[in-house]
Amino acid sequence: MKEEEVILVNQEDEQIGIMPKMEAHEKALLHRAFSVFITNDNGEIMLQQRAASKYHSPLLWTNTCCSHQRVGESNISAGKRRLQEEMGFEAELKELFSFIYKAPFDNGLTEHEYDHVMLGRFNTEPMINPKEVEAWKWMSPELVNKDMADNPDEYTAWFKIIFEKFYQHLFNTSESK
Repeated sequence: MKEEEVILVNQEDEQIGIMPKMEAHEKALLHRAFSVFITNDNGEIMLQQRAASKYHSPLLWTNTCCSHQRVGESNISAGKRRLQEEMGFEAELKELFSFIYKAPFDNGLTEHEYDHVMLGRFNTEPMINPKEVEAWKWMSPELVNKDMADNPDEYTAWFKIIFEKFYQHLFNTSESK
């Protein structure tokens, strides 16, 4: 089976190449990615706990799902695909914002991503893929913020970065209404 590839990009998110995912993470090269946040009608966020078998950040809590776009795949299509693969459901998604971050891991790999953050809504139980996801839960944004401050080692490095921006986006959007 061919290793998954990522789309290498420049600072403007323009494609400059393609590389096997592990090689891009070993070399800390900037590549396109996405992060999906699913909320329910109570305003809670669906978090996932990464599967124990993951090659980095196993058993840590993170956003609903995240991954990398494939060549020719739109951000929204990629988000919907991965949401189905990891969490077992479909939802309409909208892109909120994008930004670049870099997060090194203890195993020598580095996430250096041009991340497209998306939001969707869902109100029932997911059908999680146990190869990808250990557990899931709903939490209010305020509780996530507090729990991350109290227990930072229980969350993925990228989620701590992304959630701060997502939380600010939620706050700024609700303030402007």
